Amino acid sequence: MKTFRFLAMALVAAATVMTASSWKCTGRERIVEFKTTMGTIKVKLYNETPLHRDNFIRQVKAHTYDSSTFHRVIKDFMIQGGKPKIQKGEDEMDPLVPAEFRVEQGIYHRKGVLAAARNGDKENPERASSPYQFYIVWGSVYTDAGLDKMQKRVSKATDGKTVITEEMREVYKTDGGTPWLDGQYTVFGEVIEGMDIVDAIQNVATDDRDKPLEPVVILSAKFRRR
Repeated sequence: MKTFRFLAMALVAAATVMTASSWKCTGRERIVEFKTTMGTIKVKLYNETPLHRDNFIRQVKAHTYDSSTFHRVIKDFMIQGGKPKIQKGEDEMDPLVPAEFRVEQGIYHRKGVLAAARNGDKENPERASSPYQFYIVWGSVYTDAGLDKMQKRVSKATDGKTVITEEMREVYKTDGGTPWLDGQYTVFGEVIEGMDIVDAIQNVATDDRDKPLEPVVILSAKFRRR
């Protein structure tokens, strides 16, 4: 089995999709702490994206991410982790997670957000997410001219449905991010502690497939208070 990758990833899970009634969790914010070989990262899951939130909760409870790695790292872009492939004998029927784009609610690809990887558009026109794979955005800082170009790219990819607002532009011009993914990949959380660790990971040496030369291991993923 091949790993999930951005834009041109091979399918790992079966092409079934989670329904709105699956894996319900409501109420308080959920915080997940990743202990890694390079330090600790805490992420907050958004209640505005309940399907992705609840899938992530289920994966944490199942210890899916324990002993996994950040297996794809691209400097000034993102660090990607999760379960890169199904091992022999494991359940391959975890459903894909329906897209939950919430740009209009201020949830977009700014620096530090948690988002879901997915199969490419050709085989996945609904842009449903991998149930296992996630990434944390680092990105770049943009100029107004650069954001104008990004808007044209995003408009084409989303049939004009996604707009980089003035508020978003200010964030992309100061903190940075990856605006060209808006409206196409689901953002479902954000880092609340450990951006220095994300920075350290995104700077590690990698091979020609963007895999760290020295494994960056997620030792455990557990629920925590702030």
